[in-house]
Amino acid sequence: MAAYVFGDVEITDPAAYDEYRKQVPAVIAAFGGRYLVRGAPAEVLSGDWQLKRTVVLEFPDVAAVKAFWDSPEYKPLRAIRERAARSNLVLVEGL
Repeated sequence: MAAYVFGDVEITDPAAYDEYRKQVPAVIAAFGGRYLVRGAPAEVLSGDWQLKRTVVLEFPDVAAVKAFWDSPEYKPLRAIRERAARSNLVLVEGL
């Protein structure tokens, strides 16, 4: 069953985030993931959510997301993202 990572990202260091953005797609793909949304504008239809940069990733299943998240390939990139942006990320299992 597919699993999705939804992200709302506020970039605080564009140069560092650009390095993350260049390197992370290959790591995501190595774990079967792909971008569905990457930085596209978002329109709030209800509520007061203040989205910054929206990202949606699709993986084959929850296990693939967790393998990606904890992988030695992603850990240094995650550290770059954590320094270069404020992020809210959630994992949701699909139907």
